[in-house]
Amino acid sequence: MGPFEILCGIAAICLAMYYYLTSTYDFWKSRGIRGPEPIPVFGNFKDVMFNKKFAGEYLMDMYKEYKDESMIGIFARKTPILIVKDPELVKDILIKDFSKFADRGLTVSEKTDPLSQHLFALEPKRWRPLRTRLSPVFTSGKLKEMFSLMSECADHLEQYIDKIVKKNEPIECRELTAKYTTDVIGNCVFGIEMNALSDEDSEFRRMGRLIFTPTWKNILRLRIRESMPRIYDMLSYIIPQSEVTKFFIRVVVDSMNYRETNNVIRHDFIDLLRELKKHPEKVGDIKLTESLIASQAFVFFLAGFETSSTTISHALYELAINQDVQDKLREEIDEEYTKNGSNLIYENIKKMNYLDKVFNETLRKYPPVTFLMRQTTSSYTFEGTTVNIPKDQKVWIPIFAIQRDPNIYPKPDIFDPERFTEEAMQTRNAMHFLPFGDGPRNCIGSRFAIYQTKIGLIKILRNFKVETCNKTQIPYVIDPKAFLLAPKDGIYLKIIKVNRT
Repeated sequence: MGPFEILCGIAAICLAMYYYLTSTYDFWKSRGIRGPEPIPVFGNFKDVMFNKKFAGEYLMDMYKEYKDESMIGIFARKTPILIVKDPELVKDILIKDFSKFADRGLTVSEKTDPLSQHLFALEPKRWRPLRTRLSPVFTSGKLKEMFSLMSECADHLEQYIDKIVKKNEPIECRELTAKYTTDVIGNCVFGIEMNALSDEDSEFRRMGRLIFTPTWKNILRLRIRESMPRIYDMLSYIIPQSEVTKFFIRVVVDSMNYRETNNVIRHDFIDLLRELKKHPEKVGDIKLTESLIASQAFVFFLAGFETSSTTISHALYELAINQDVQDKLREEIDEEYTKNGSNLIYENIKKMNYLDKVFNETLRKYPPVTFLMRQTTSSYTFEGTTVNIPKDQKVWIPIFAIQRDPNIYPKPDIFDPERFTEEAMQTRNAMHFLPFGDGPRNCIGSRFAIYQTKIGLIKILRNFKVETCNKTQIPYVIDPKAFLLAPKDGIYLKIIKVNRT
């Protein structure tokens, strides 16, 4: 074969590759949906893929650029993704036509990542019966039973802070609050004293760091799993199970076996998993493997400690900057203690209206999950439009962008809890505040998250004052590598003991 033939062959291969990589790029134009021009290989996600920009921040850029559009068409590599902004269309997706959007479109890799088979990612067939069977552990009645355990962990948090403030050094609040929420999840979900606050070498806290630290290995695995799921599954024969996977499967299986052998009953999440294992017929024809069962405990550890600890630290950050808000909230906390004595109960916290406003405003400005993901289970035409999307179409709802839209929340960068008075909330569409999602596939543990966050804040602010220091990052800079919304260099604050006379 001569040089000319070789060049022709190379050109043919390049053309074929180019065609393959760009073959979907007329998808949104053909449907009359506007969006940025994609580039081969990356689509519109070049900066996100190279960790130059956080995904939620990128979607906010698109939201602003196409401010007059109800929908925007983008591409992740060559995959078309529809960004939906209009609140009525969002309501159709999450609630009214939920059955057509029951999937999240996440990749579940049973062989390579056994713990990916959790409630957050599962396809509708397995998600539906598992959600039904797992929901009872998060009812208000169950929360009341868990409240004393949460409160005990918050007391340990208070004692721990009391020790470290004596050093008179800036405190990194994300790590501090993650230790507290790890202990809460350990007590309430696993029935295990995790001691993350008192034990610097806590295995559970170390696992939490391993999961959320954006190392190149974590990022690479995630990218391969997202872009080449079949190849990723085939790699199960050569990629060893991660330390996190081995740890959680062992802990859950050992806990269940220990309780079975010793007839220990706690009526908690592990007991619920034991019941499912004993009576698999309750979830239909789903094969209840050890890894599937362990995945459910894993996701509650994952979501329960990281999202709540991030929310507490973001609240402390804003309260340190806005001292008037902090003083008002501490005043409400003190009033409640004056009325009810030193032991607050579940009902007392429900009455704390200003705390609720501060909590909601924190989630408005810093939603841990910055966009909701859905995938169609059949072809669908949006009501009032001619836009039709096929089965398996990925649809994203950019809640970070919506909740920072100045037309919905004036001066969105200002931290203002009064946005959440009854009167103010009635002026907004319910779909303009979605930190826990909405509809049947909303966050199953939202009540749990609310209470562990509020108790933590109460115990901190009752006894300590938070202030900015020379290590406090102002303005806030988002970490482009983070999986959930997080600051680039942590949240450092000065914490001072409140003197009570």
